[in-house]
Amino acid sequence: MGWLEDHVWAGWLALALVLAAVETLTLDLVALMLAVGAAAGAVAAALGAPPVLQAVVACVTALGMLLAVRPVALRHLRPAARTRTGTAALVGRQAVVLERTDASTGRVKLAGEVWSARTYLPDVTVEPGSTVDVISIDGATAVVLPTGQ
Repeated sequence: MGWLEDHVWAGWLALALVLAAVETLTLDLVALMLAVGAAAGAVAAALGAPPVLQAVVACVTALGMLLAVRPVALRHLRPAARTRTGTAALVGRQAVVLERTDASTGRVKLAGEVWSARTYLPDVTVEPGSTVDVISIDGATAVVLPTGQ
């Protein structure tokens, strides 16, 4: 056997490293899953597997990683996309009416703070002490509807 045949594992390992480097540029976890497949091919080569088996091991491992590991990893790495912050986090919460609230004026207590408020529907008026749902935030004004409406 020649030097090249004895060191095929090094070629697989180099491919794995290149794919891992590409992953640092893309950050979508595809190249990383392919790099794991190439590393599995390197292990198969180091154990003396024939080239066809090395390729099969690399492809099956990469496919398994793409189908089984990548979706789980993405869910754990990107939970912030589902987290609302700032005023967006207040939408959908409940508030207590402090002053009579209608389509143009009012006050509510929302998340421990007093907010100016107005009702979403022009013909709705909400009396103090009532509970309302926050539909949206318009500047510094909470747009509300009576709970259950």
